[in-house]
Amino acid sequence: MSGGEVSFPNPSWNKIDRSSPLPYYIQLKEAIREQIEGGYWRQGDLLPSEPELCSLFNVSRTVVRQALLELEYEGLIVRQRGKGTFVAAPKISESLVQRLTGFYQDMVALGHTPVTKVLKQELVPANHKIATNLQVETGAWVIQIDRLRFINNEPIVLVTTYLPYSLCPSVLKAQLANQSLYSFLEKECGLYLARGRRVIEAVPANEYEALLLQIDKGAPLIKLESVSFLEDGTPIEYYIALHRGDRSRFEVELVRNKEQLEKIELPTGNLLIE
Repeated sequence: MSGGEVSFPNPSWNKIDRSSPLPYYIQLKEAIREQIEGGYWRQGDLLPSEPELCSLFNVSRTVVRQALLELEYEGLIVRQRGKGTFVAAPKISESLVQRLTGFYQDMVALGHTPVTKVLKQELVPANHKIATNLQVETGAWVIQIDRLRFINNEPIVLVTTYLPYSLCPSVLKAQLANQSLYSFLEKECGLYLARGRRVIEAVPANEYEALLLQIDKGAPLIKLESVSFLEDGTPIEYYIALHRGDRSRFEVELVRNKEQLEKIELPTGNLLIE
């Protein structure tokens, strides 16, 4: 039924409990979520219009718009101007733990074909924050790489990476449009990333980020800030990655095994990248 007429496969779905303490928009949001997660509506299916939802649930336009806005932020639906509201594609999953891998390797492992547009690849002097994270002198030369990463022709993540020029000068001329930076560091530079530390937080998209990622200004982004280290503890990479909140999710593996816990180095004091 993709892109076709609106269907109502579950006739009992459009019920609002007027006695419930839950706001109407939350009840409406959950009803639509049930239709999607239950498989009644699938990727690409057209949802009822705002007036239709108002009539079906006997609620105001404000209630409908709030429910749809939250579902859009959660990545369950996508609204197309002049066409309507559709069930979105499932979010792309990445792993935060288990193995120290990059976006390119994660996507290939999931069966996707990632495409990278290199926006910047040049030498810059390290400011105080970059220098602190890479443990170099302020003003030392570092390689800055700005990349826009695509999956299925859709921009998913904007990444800014910094590496110490003294450790990997050949990266400055590397062709990174269709290969993993981590693989290049290992194969061409003999540098093996042994561990990393990542911080995740939600941030709104600014005008520049929104333009590149094809989203609205202020839309939610998942920000990853990371420092990666060589086996001897030398920092080799500091990056900031901005993932579209409507298209990304992260899976975290937790352990309680004593032997595994003893191998985990917990941060002391403030995290370096904060």
